Amino acid sequence: MTCLVFREVSLSDLDRCFQIESEAYEGDEAATREKIATRIRQYPQGFLCAERAGEITGFINSGCARQVVMSDEAFKELIGHEDDAPNVVIMSVVVDPVYQGRGYARLMMEAFIALMKEKGKQTIHLMCKTHHVDFYKKLGYSYIKPSDSEHGGMVWHEMLMQLQYDR
Repeated sequence: MTCLVFREVSLSDLDRCFQIESEAYEGDEAATREKIATRIRQYPQGFLCAERAGEITGFINSGCARQVVMSDEAFKELIGHEDDAPNVVIMSVVVDPVYQGRGYARLMMEAFIALMKEKGKQTIHLMCKTHHVDFYKKLGYSYIKPSDSEHGGMVWHEMLMQLQYDR
């Protein structure tokens, strides 16, 4: 397997990120090009791209909040986001369908967790579909509850990771 390189997003990545988001997610689940552009512009430090041989193969994007309400649709446009808030909210963990099944999501998530620890964050929150709950548990997330979100007309589950620091 060719090694993945992780880096912060840039605005020039917008079209490729939107393409991956559109191809990997179902129906209304995918973020619009405008939402992705907003996330890139407002919080590139929380938008991690994975590259293989110079091509973006997947990404994770997020925002930060003092109080997390996972069903808050406005937050997906970073309304209420604060760079220095202690709680990270992941909005997308996505791998190009061509590269799925190769362990890239796990590698991206491990790199993302390390990045958020470097930034001194306290928690990472995310929502996932039922078939991804066990994947996130293996990475150290705790199951919280079924989500009140009706995003994309799908059933979601809230997960939480308390970041641990060596003292």
